[in-house]
Order: sequence, then C-alpha cells, then structure tokens
Amino acid sequence: MKNHTINYAQIPMQSVGPFKLTGDLITDNLMVPMATYETPLWPSVARGARTTAHAGGIRVTLIDERMTRSILLQADHAGEALRCMRALKAQQPDMQSIVNQTSRFAKLIDTHFQIIGNLIYLRFEFTTGDASGHNMVTQAADTLFPWILQQFPTLSYVSISGNFCTDKKVSAVNGILGRGKNVVCETIISAKLCQRFLKTTPQALVDLHIKKDLIGSIVSGGLRTANAHVANMLLGFYLATGQDAANIVEGSQAINHAEVTPEGHLYFSTTLPNLIVGTVGNGKGLDFVQQNLEQLGCNDPQAKPGDNARRLACIAGATALCGELSLLAAQTNPGELMSAHLKLERSHRD
Repeated sequence: MKNHTINYAQIPMQSVGPFKLTGDLITDNLMVPMATYETPLWPSVARGARTTAHAGGIRVTLIDERMTRSILLQADHAGEALRCMRALKAQQPDMQSIVNQTSRFAKLIDTHFQIIGNLIYLRFEFTTGDASGHNMVTQAADTLFPWILQQFPTLSYVSISGNFCTDKKVSAVNGILGRGKNVVCETIISAKLCQRFLKTTPQALVDLHIKKDLIGSIVSGGLRTANAHVANMLLGFYLATGQDAANIVEGSQAINHAEVTPEGHLYFSTTLPNLIVGTVGNGKGLDFVQQNLEQLGCNDPQAKPGDNARRLACIAGATALCGELSLLAAQTNPGELMSAHLKLERSHRD
C-alpha cells in the first residue's frame, strides 16, 4: 500500500466583526473567522455585525441539541415490527448501558421509528458533548445493533444507516425532530440605524423577506427553508473552524422571520434548527483551527462538556444572521449587490 502525502489547500480566510451577542451567550467585540473564495462575503457579514452591535447586539438562544443515527432492520411483517418497537421503547435504560461501553459522552435521549412494509427505520438520538458526534453515534448504533437482534431474534440486519438520520441530505425530519444544535438568533434595529448602516428601511426589508424568502421559497419548492444564502456563511465558518463542510446541506435549512415593530423598528431573526458543529474530533487538530477556536473562546479546557460546542453553535448562528441581514438589505436597492461584487472581487483579483 502506497503512502499518500496529505496536501492542505489554502483558502482565503479573514476575521470579521466585531460581534456583540446577548442571551445564552454574552460577548462583545468578537471577531469571527471565515474561510471563503467569495470575498464580498467578509464585508457583507461585517456590515451585519456592525449594524447589530450598534443596535444592542444579537440575542442567541439554544433551543435543543442532539445527534442522530438511524438503523434499518427487517421483520417478517409489519405487525411483528410494531410489537418489537413497542417492546424496545421500554428498554431505553438497558440501551444506555450498551452505549456507555462506547463513549462516556454519548447519552441516548430518545428513539423514533417508522415502519414501511416489513422494514423498520429506527432513529437513535444522542447528546455528544463537544463533538459534532457523527462517529460517536454511529459507533453507539453499531454496538446497539447486535444487542437488539439478540433481544428480538425475529428481526434481521439491513443497514447501519437507513437515511432516517438524516445525514447530509435535505429532509423535513431533522427540522421536526432535531439534529445538531437548534439555534435562534434575533435582533431589533431602529429605522435610523437601518438607514445609516443598511441603506434601507424596516418596511422595505420586511416586504422583500416576504416576497423573496417566503413566497420565493414556496415557488421554488424549498423544504423547511426560507433564507437568502445561509449556506454561504456556514461554509465560511465551517471551513475556518474545522467542521465537516458537507453538513451545510441540512444546516442551511434555515428560516428567517422579519417584522416591523409597533415602534417602527426592524425585528429580524434567523432560526437554524439543524446546525451541526463541534470543537473536538476530526479537523480540530490543525493549527489554524485551534487558533480560530481559541479566538472564539471555544477551546476552553475548563469548560463543562458540551459548553464549547454550544458557544460555537451560537456564534455560527449569529454569523448567518449578519450575512442574511446585509444581503437582504442590499437587494432592496437596485444594482447594489452586483456593484459590490464587481468592486470587491475585481479588486482582489487585481
């Protein structure tokens, strides 16, 4: 077997901000690293960060967290499948004992199943500490599988993954049942600040949000998504912090909400129900990743298990909101988006 040298690609990276966050994470003057080839993304996110900081910051709320793996089994018929799943549901403490053999951080918190014909799609849901948890939950499921077959000999193995997880694919189930971190980010910006920093009005931005994010997503057949370009911010953030970049597939199923308050201010939020991040595991040992995690305050060895990853998720969500806010504001003004791209991208090439 030949040894292959690993070459690390150089992606342009820059820190943007400063960010001011409140709520579940209180921090100020935070600079956020983003790695991207789309260089106009940096000043755009920075504009959103600057605007929200002047407005009092972004309130971040962590709603839920879990990582999932679904296994696929087969029974003789649907009745037998249902009998086995009902019996299994009562054995969660026994299953946790099996999981404990694989990791001290993996905790089984729930199970869900779907029966299709004689097939059983069994979805395990775990908390995984500071890891995003892909491998952790797969190892736990791989250990649970033979135990389940021993308890229910009428069942048989089909696959360690049955796509009911759902991993790196667009789906409805992740938004409904949860996968990764569920983060809500909110800000309130006065009409004066909207005009000063975003060159728009609260009403213009809300109108565009309705017609673009909401109706446009319906027209396109979007699935549990109503945003402008969340994938852009997530990819830049993921690459800079050593995340599995393919998780932007489900991570970008985000939903914006905007309204004009009775005082005439702009209320704007971005909800990311499938935000998959971690501060330990593959990719985190690289020097630049370690430096970026330390810069974000997400590499604290004294933190309780899971706290570093929760902080990282809140910052990722806030970064997405800033990019959403800035792009939508730009698109309320004819020609602004394209002129910014031409100016910034040509200057970088020159």
